[in-house]
Amino acid sequence: MRIGILTGGGDCPGLNAVIRAVVRATEADHGGQVVGFHDGWRGVLDDRWEALSVARCRGILPRGGTILGTSRDQPYSRPGGAAMVAEAIARHQLEAIVAIGGEGTMGVAGDLHRDAIPVIGVPKTIDNDIAGTEMTFGFQTAVQICTDAIDRLHTTAESHDRVLVVEVMGRHVGHIAVWAGLAGGATITLVPEVPFDIQDVADRIVARHHHGKWATIVVVAEGALPVPGSIDVRKPDIDSFGHQILGGIGQLVASEIQERTGIESRTTVLGYVQRGGSPVAFDRVLGTRFGVAAVDAVADRAFGSMVALRADRIVRIPVAEAIGHLKTVDGELLRTGAMFHPPHP
Repeated sequence: MRIGILTGGGDCPGLNAVIRAVVRATEADHGGQVVGFHDGWRGVLDDRWEALSVARCRGILPRGGTILGTSRDQPYSRPGGAAMVAEAIARHQLEAIVAIGGEGTMGVAGDLHRDAIPVIGVPKTIDNDIAGTEMTFGFQTAVQICTDAIDRLHTTAESHDRVLVVEVMGRHVGHIAVWAGLAGGATITLVPEVPFDIQDVADRIVARHHHGKWATIVVVAEGALPVPGSIDVRKPDIDSFGHQILGGIGQLVASEIQERTGIESRTTVLGYVQRGGSPVAFDRVLGTRFGVAAVDAVADRAFGSMVALRADRIVRIPVAEAIGHLKTVDGELLRTGAMFHPPHP
């Protein structure tokens, strides 16, 4: 058995764990070989690849990023792109391509399956927003990085009696913000799922500071937005792939808090540090389980499926179930987080 593999979209801790597991399972269970395509679908289209072996993957488990490289290119952006993918599969005599990526990559996998091209999806995003799976690898690493940062910011916020606003990733959902806010003891957490009232935020902070000198930490997801009409937010630019270029909401929130409360407010933007470096143990294990399950799916010719975590088991679902909508933060978790916000004065 010969399997192709690629990593698409943004990099993420745990990608190398998946690659390693696919190679190990293919060799150990099937005596097969793995072809690794460089830089996502771009490597498939341009025929840039390398043979992957157990020896080649030695030592990559704790490494962040992806040894194959990644990009946001996709076949349907090129004329005849789907046919080029089919030609690559035939040229390399592959049973299928295992595509590791987020919503965009899963969308491509669904389109290729529709066009009768064999593909298996492995969900990847630190935002944890892919539908159909309870957790994606990389998410727990991002949460831990954010929590560590919040822990460090508490002392300086308390020392200066400041408000520190921490902007974290989360384009359309607030999973990282809610988890890190709860774990780090944030004062208030703002997420895309619930438009925020900046005056309400300011009033709660004032009431909190009237009771003494506190470390006030406000966690805000990069995609969080105020109640329409309450404050002006600059319309984000769009990149070459049609994605909004987010960032800056943390600074806006800090500026509004300082103006409305008179309390000095500063911003820390964690940015790409959230998805860099070594994955935590959970993400290494989940990535490994996903990789082995993906090889099993190829062996069973379950093409057009995506591996997923449900009730601590790895299952297969149609990739179509994972695209077209995002997994938002559960209402119960939002309620739990809100319990730790300061009471309204």
